[in-house]
Amino acid sequence: MSKKHYVIWKGRKTGVFGVWSEVKTNIDGLSDAQYMGFPSLEEAQQAFESTYTKALMKRSLAKTSQGNTSLSSKTAPSKKYSKTAAPVVSANIQIYCDGACSPNPGKSGTGIAVYEKQSGGTENELTQLWYGLYEANGTNNTAELHGLIEAFKLAQKYIEQGEKVQILSDSKYSIDCITKWARGWKAKGWTRGKGEEVKNLALVKISFNLYEKLKANLTISHVKAHANIEGNELADRMAVLARSTRESTMVLYRKELNITEILAMTSG
Repeated sequence: MSKKHYVIWKGRKTGVFGVWSEVKTNIDGLSDAQYMGFPSLEEAQQAFESTYTKALMKRSLAKTSQGNTSLSSKTAPSKKYSKTAAPVVSANIQIYCDGACSPNPGKSGTGIAVYEKQSGGTENELTQLWYGLYEANGTNNTAELHGLIEAFKLAQKYIEQGEKVQILSDSKYSIDCITKWARGWKAKGWTRGKGEEVKNLALVKISFNLYEKLKANLTISHVKAHANIEGNELADRMAVLARSTRESTMVLYRKELNITEILAMTSG
């Protein structure tokens, strides 16, 4: 059997490595590490000269192509997913966020899908998936608000680099909380008026404060749930994964970003 080689694009050290133990030393504990294994030294060297995102897309397309030639009519995917999510804005970064809860109230989790436009590219491509914030007694609304908060945190890093960001959520409730109602609630001492309590107030406050800091370089868009929009569906799969794994912190999805396989996972 031929020896496997590894590429680290982002880690304590970068380059081509021939031993997994070296790779592990240079990526352990780094949530944003970028690495991949290859069957030959030549492929690894070619990949390192390119980018992590392009390597992911190349592998994903190759696996999808192989899968399509071997799938029978009974197992072939029946759904077609679109990257298009209205309204489309001029943003090199798109962050989809979603929450899942079953039953409601019950076990909840949050998912994120990040798309970035690469140099010379015409479309934003999937670069990261995140999942976590499991709650044993959560609700759909708290999971969705958690999603907005995590999306804002990711957006802040890109905005600091001079990027424009679009955040996309299928939760009209969480979007309206932050963009329509929170300012009025704050003016009334964080009540709905006459002392009426604002639900999920702690999460609303955190999300609104982040939004106020970032809104000059940020667009929030509502997308229809379960409408076969790729980014929204991927965020949904991550939210369900958070529930099933009971992951309490927000963690980076470490497996290969094979979109076809991920979309085949359990949906919320």
